Amino acid sequence: MNKLFMAVLLCAVTSAVEAQTPKPKVPVAQPFGKVDQADLELKSCDFEKDANAEVLQETGDVYFGVDIMSITEEVHKRVKIFNTNGNNEADIKIDFYSGDHLEYITGIQAETINLTDGKVEITKLDKKLIYTKMLDKEYSEITFTMPNVKPGSIIEYKYNWNASSFTDMPDLYFQEKIPVRYCEYTTRIPDVFYFRPISNLSQALDKYVKNSEGKSLIEDGQTYPFTEEVETKGMSNVHSLPDEPYMSSFTDNVQSLRFQLVSIRPIGGFQKNYSDTWAKVGGHLSDDEDFGGQLKRKLNGEEAIIAKAKAFTSNNEKIAYIFNQVRDAMKWNGSDRWYTNDGTYRAWENKTGNSTEINIILYHLLKQSGVEAYPMVVSTREHGKVNPFYTSLAQFNRTVVYIPIDTANRYVLDATGKYNVYNETPQELLNSTGLYIDKSNNKYDIIHIQREAPVRLAVMVNAEIKANGKVEGSAQISNTSYNRMNVVEKYKKDGEKKYIDYLCKGDNNLKISSIKFDNMEIDTLPLTQNINFSLDLPATDENYIYLTPNIFTPIEANPFLSENRITDVDFVYRRSYSMNGLFKVPAGYKVDAKPQNISMTMPDKSFSFRRIVVEQDGQIMIRYNVAYNVPEYSKEFYPDFYQFFKKMTEMMNEQIVLKKS
Repeated sequence: MNKLFMAVLLCAVTSAVEAQTPKPKVPVAQPFGKVDQADLELKSCDFEKDANAEVLQETGDVYFGVDIMSITEEVHKRVKIFNTNGNNEADIKIDFYSGDHLEYITGIQAETINLTDGKVEITKLDKKLIYTKMLDKEYSEITFTMPNVKPGSIIEYKYNWNASSFTDMPDLYFQEKIPVRYCEYTTRIPDVFYFRPISNLSQALDKYVKNSEGKSLIEDGQTYPFTEEVETKGMSNVHSLPDEPYMSSFTDNVQSLRFQLVSIRPIGGFQKNYSDTWAKVGGHLSDDEDFGGQLKRKLNGEEAIIAKAKAFTSNNEKIAYIFNQVRDAMKWNGSDRWYTNDGTYRAWENKTGNSTEINIILYHLLKQSGVEAYPMVVSTREHGKVNPFYTSLAQFNRTVVYIPIDTANRYVLDATGKYNVYNETPQELLNSTGLYIDKSNNKYDIIHIQREAPVRLAVMVNAEIKANGKVEGSAQISNTSYNRMNVVEKYKKDGEKKYIDYLCKGDNNLKISSIKFDNMEIDTLPLTQNINFSLDLPATDENYIYLTPNIFTPIEANPFLSENRITDVDFVYRRSYSMNGLFKVPAGYKVDAKPQNISMTMPDKSFSFRRIVVEQDGQIMIRYNVAYNVPEYSKEFYPDFYQFFKKMTEMMNEQIVLKKS
């Protein structure tokens, strides 16, 4: 089949044209170097006034080479800088897969255009200032900084991205972290290939044109006709993707288009299915020297660790021991790849490595100690969720260890984080999919990674309200799971003083005189914080005392202030909060007003709030219970969600009013 592709492409006559009429006033992409005076004088983005910079246009023309065995994308990007905060757009980085010379960059041209004293001033980039560096043995990065950039500048650059494989179709992005005035991509795909588009577009296209052009290959004197499908997609006035509270990654939400090769119809031959199954992807991993080839690699000094692990009577003890040995011994270099870079032996010798090297070391020691464990490739939250219907290894960026305990329980171990524990899946891996590798049984399967049980946090406050408008008392905060891990990490990294400031949340009226931790070093038990505190009540006067009893809970300010939402709400895991407060009323005062008992639940029971307030024997008891019964919530139903959280935080902060009798 490959010989049929080795040919010369001859142009033929364009055939049928199908097109949707574009909407009026769609911008027209301009050639490199041609800039309108109006753009040079532009002071702000028309549809996003507070933007620091704006992509005026970005175009990409994707086509196959003359032999149909390679792909090129001609990229042209133009950006307007509005103020000094937008200057970082002048620092350009182009990543590409350089392993085996699969991808490479050519034809870089760049210039900065300024309007100086009414005249156009063009400063071209000195090509000596274009740098290429290897990120690791597979990926490289080209970097350069645009010259003479200041508020009002327009920067533009173009280059050719080249791939020496017909399977390596580039992803197309219509949205960025700054607004995009116009983005247009053209793809020219021979009907020899069928690429399934995987769309993540929420905004309608402003331009869509489809053409079919007759082409032919000449091989050994024979002519093989085929059709090239040409599609142009344009989108205008695309708002920047904001960082919304509790959103998943940029990758999950950015408007984009991917392509998956499903089949090939060789010219003069029969169609061949080219879409990988997960089993096929797993098989490739097993055979890869930088993954499967590392699984059984012996480590220097491993015998002592394995011998001690085998001495434990329970699997949990073995797992905990080996996990802690690897986590504490190894330093993660910050690199996430599905493959090893230096190899596990060298990483173990140097006590540093990428995430896959560290966790394959963990897998190897567990396996040698008799634990049923499997390497599993995953995607971190920042990298984006795995689409289980898009069978591509490119979706993964880290290897972890998968241990099935029984039909209902399993461990997902990751020794890269110094505060990770063996029996808790790291939260940056939740609500995505992993592919585990069982080479000995030729079994490769995907599993959904999630936490079923809610993560709990409990606060108990016992305090006395003084007649002088001060509250004095104690609090106990109990943390489990991720709450526990987050507190331990924050306390150990920041120190006690900064951690106390964090607990006070910037409230200068709240003073913590002492804090004591129980079970700080015992991963399997809840972490308890015992706190002594005092609180000044600044609104107090001669006749009234005002107290907000919501103290030391994580729900004080409402993070969801916008009435509109672009992305889904992602809490990562289910949550349960409880707060019990007991407040002694000072002599000579009586309760003038107090919050009412209330129970509130979302229509779909996804979130609930309950408050109980009881006054008895000179004391006020108040209890809050909050449940997040789902880890994720769709933006489609955000209006109900917004109203619920607005009402709930208002109720959490209702005051108790005491009146002098």
